[in-house]
Amino acid sequence: MHRGRFFGKGLVIGAAVFSACLLSTVCAVRAAEAEDVRSLVAKIHWLGHDSFRIDGKDVVLYIDPYHIKEGPMADLILITHDHGDHASPADVAKIRSQNTVIVTIAAAAQKFSGDVRSVKPGDTLTVKGVDVRALPAYNLTKFRSPGIPYHPKEAGHVGFLITVDGVRIYHAGDTDHIPEMEGLAPDVALLPVSGTYVMTPEEAVKAAAAIGPKVAVPMHVGEGIGSLDDAARFRHMATVPVIVLPIEK
Repeated sequence: MHRGRFFGKGLVIGAAVFSACLLSTVCAVRAAEAEDVRSLVAKIHWLGHDSFRIDGKDVVLYIDPYHIKEGPMADLILITHDHGDHASPADVAKIRSQNTVIVTIAAAAQKFSGDVRSVKPGDTLTVKGVDVRALPAYNLTKFRSPGIPYHPKEAGHVGFLITVDGVRIYHAGDTDHIPEMEGLAPDVALLPVSGTYVMTPEEAVKAAAAIGPKVAVPMHVGEGIGSLDDAARFRHMATVPVIVLPIEK
């Protein structure tokens, strides 16, 4: 009987120790995974709205600079389309040097001079060591009037899939959840979540699941369009990891 009790107690202690070790291991793995996710966005700076600066090892890259302060000079500027809150000559002038390259669609290229390279959906190029792929960005369910979307597919607006220092980053541009997002599987997906002109938080959740990034970052809030509450709703509902970056102004 005593042996049985001792044996039974040993089992309980062993199970407790095993459970503690297992829990510790799981926590350590999760902490490591969380750190890996955070490291993916460490060089990405959200400047409000759809604007970002990415500080690569050998390149400073901006996407859709709008209402920004002066910052590090840009090696490369990507502009998704010609609307004024994305293609802003006044903001580009704050960060542009004589060596800066601008990549954008033809309709926006007309607003700028210098080394401006036009792209359309499906185009790929390498600029300043950055691999750039232009992807479609358009509305399916957001209309300025019946049958007239805010961002028509035929306008050729784009998002960008880029690789900076080995990290693949997808900036979706102004878009709804569209079929071309399926299976992109970038490391980071920058997704609009404010609704009205782009995806709602609920639609962005479905888009993120289809895209399959390691981490998603909400955008297209603030600047009078949407609010940080939309970003928080997206984070709460998403089935992929989400980091809401601070706005750096």
